[in-house]
Amino acid sequence: MPLLEQVLERNPQTVKLVFKNMPLKFHEMALPSARAALAAHEQGKFWEFHDRLFAESKLSKEAIYKIAQDLKLDIPRFEKDMASPKTQAQINKDLTDAQTAGVTGTPTAFINGRLLKERSLNGFQAIIDDELRKLNEKK
Repeated sequence: MPLLEQVLERNPQTVKLVFKNMPLKFHEMALPSARAALAAHEQGKFWEFHDRLFAESKLSKEAIYKIAQDLKLDIPRFEKDMASPKTQAQINKDLTDAQTAGVTGTPTAFINGRLLKERSLNGFQAIIDDELRKLNEKK
């Protein structure tokens, strides 16, 4: 089971996963992939699309469309949403957020604004538990 799924399974009532895009300029398929995932989100299929993208051995326009077809997305709507100003605005906001947070590469994980340094289940859980402890102390 992927690490983030393990974190969510262990903390179903206390953890919310938020994904931000940071398409790296040197990766020619990063921006089209980010646009496609956000377009899939408009049809309620972000995570399914995301997972399929990351499972691809070679990203391409053809692979993106095959995933969209396999997920039974409305292709004309998908294409419209990929090209929409709303999609680009979301990507721009995510890039600004990443820059503000000091993110220099992907993947990067934060928990309540704290940079995760140990990318393991125990690393995640230690920060989650610490943040929950702080929250309970405030009550």
